[in-house]
Amino acid sequence: MPRLGVNIDHVATLRQARKTSYPDPVQAALEAEAAGADQITIHLREDRRHIQDRDVLKIREGIGVRLNLEMAATEEMVQIALQSRPDIVTLVPEKRQELTTEGGLQLQENLNRLKEVVEALQGSKIPVSLFVNPSLEDVQRSQDLRVYAVELHTGQYAEASSPQRIQEEFRRIKDAARLAADLKLKVFAGHGLHYENIPPLFLIQEIEEYNIGHSIIARAIFIGLSAAVKEMKALLQSSNTLPVTF
Repeated sequence: MPRLGVNIDHVATLRQARKTSYPDPVQAALEAEAAGADQITIHLREDRRHIQDRDVLKIREGIGVRLNLEMAATEEMVQIALQSRPDIVTLVPEKRQELTTEGGLQLQENLNRLKEVVEALQGSKIPVSLFVNPSLEDVQRSQDLRVYAVELHTGQYAEASSPQRIQEEFRRIKDAARLAADLKLKVFAGHGLHYENIPPLFLIQEIEEYNIGHSIIARAIFIGLSAAVKEMKALLQSSNTLPVTF
């Protein structure tokens, strides 16, 4: 059964909209954990638009499951990771003007910098995952960087509107996942996934973990966070029995 990483960034987004002390991302992390989340995922952005530095430390101290810290490959973020000691770091691209992460890392253009960051983190016993587009070239480059894992960007799959395009993006994810597994990389997936579009991906057995945030927090508005996490967890638990065809 694949693991469920629950991204709680948008709880902090709501808090920061009014600069209040609530809703508390730490409370959200604990509730998601109690509901069955295998991992809490947070993205500390350079502009601090949602998760704050203190959130990272408090969540690290408070939860009993894994903490996945998403961050840009900058010296500031490396120092924060070395201080907070997450269970894993996922390096992601960042642009200040974007609403959300728009794609995978540009590995070729940033190879030297990424290598320095990967070595600094993994040299301090913090495993590194790279958020990459589902391409064979990017998977191979990730293996060349000797990272622990890749998280395949599923945004193009999630946003595809025609059956043909959905199948094309599915095949890209499948081929990238299989190559990554062949190269002894752990395989994760995330971005844009929700309760309706995730089941077909269960056919890709190489994917060990899904990181999901927006759809779970959106669902939580209507049924509560615990119930929303439990619904997604139940989907993953039934991944081997659902009659999915593609």
